[in-house]
Amino acid sequence: MARHLRNRRGFTVIELMVVVAVIAILAAIAMPLYANVQSRVRITKARADLRTIASAVTTYQARLGSLPATLDDLTITVADTSGAAVGPFLAGVPAAPATWSYGSLYTVNANGTFTLTATGDGTVITLP
Repeated sequence: MARHLRNRRGFTVIELMVVVAVIAILAAIAMPLYANVQSRVRITKARADLRTIASAVTTYQARLGSLPATLDDLTITVADTSGAAVGPFLAGVPAAPATWSYGSLYTVNANGTFTLTATGDGTVITLP
């Protein structure tokens, strides 16, 4: 009997099926968690982009005394009230993460403030 067990090599079909089933179960658990992490990363990137743009708009307003008409005004050099060249305040307007929209990203409000809005992944981020 001991010689017979020593000559046995490899795995049975049942053992292989059990291993495949365990791997499939682990994959089924991991995939939704991975998708959730991807969504959180996109939300974090959008928030960071809005904060960067808000900082540039605030700096522009502090140096020039008015809000920029468009975000493209942040990417060029302009003259301040004393005639000194200032800017650019932003290297370029950041691209939205996948599945996100920066459609109405920048809005100048009637009271002299601005609003930044981004949407995606079922989330709306607004910065005053």
